[in-house]
Amino acid sequence: MTSSAARGTTSWTAPRTVLVVEDERTINDALAQRLRVEGYVVEQSFDGPSAVDLAASSRPDVVLLDVMLPGFDGLEVCRRIQAARPVPVLMLTARDDEADVLVGLGVGADDYLTKPFSMREVVARVAALLRRVERAAALADERPAVIGVGGVVIDPGARRTTVAGEPVHLTPTEFDLLHCLARAPGQVLSRERLLRDVWDWGDAWASASATRTVDSHVKALRSKVGAARIRTVHGVGYALEDLP
Repeated sequence: MTSSAARGTTSWTAPRTVLVVEDERTINDALAQRLRVEGYVVEQSFDGPSAVDLAASSRPDVVLLDVMLPGFDGLEVCRRIQAARPVPVLMLTARDDEADVLVGLGVGADDYLTKPFSMREVVARVAALLRRVERAAALADERPAVIGVGGVVIDPGARRTTVAGEPVHLTPTEFDLLHCLARAPGQVLSRERLLRDVWDWGDAWASASATRTVDSHVKALRSKVGAARIRTVHGVGYALEDLP
């Protein structure tokens, strides 16, 4: 039976499947146990090659993916999983180095957590990722209007983006972030608002770690749409500029 906590994550009634990829068995088992208590179906993998195989056979709704793995690392796992079938990926890393985080986001990860982390935060992040997937599906059904800001064109229904007429590949999180900024061109949106509207996090998660998540995704997005298009207001947030 699905617990009340899991029922509250989305409006889906069928249990969602989470693939936990972590070579430290104690951590892997602890994550799996907590997620099962929350009502999720959980698959477990302890190395890179088996993670790719299990992702193909179990078709998880979310993947929790450690960066350091035997066989090949989590970055390669993420590349192969995303090439086969797009799926939300929450990277688990022992390092909070910005370069490492950006590499992870660059290969298709949607979010990341730095160890040590609380199980409560893991559950909240998984639930938020699932809500965002559901929201994106609902938005596609509504066929919302295409948005153009300067040379950036965003098609929310098809989830496609072009810059100066050229297609740009964005991760689901990058797309949602750009779409959120584009709905209010030139307006500065606070990190807290972006966490709420893009990540679907409540105010309780507006921590220093959470705001670094926003900053990392903005930096990754800038590398794809052009740094000058996203203006930083230090201590406040970000705005999408209507550039020619």
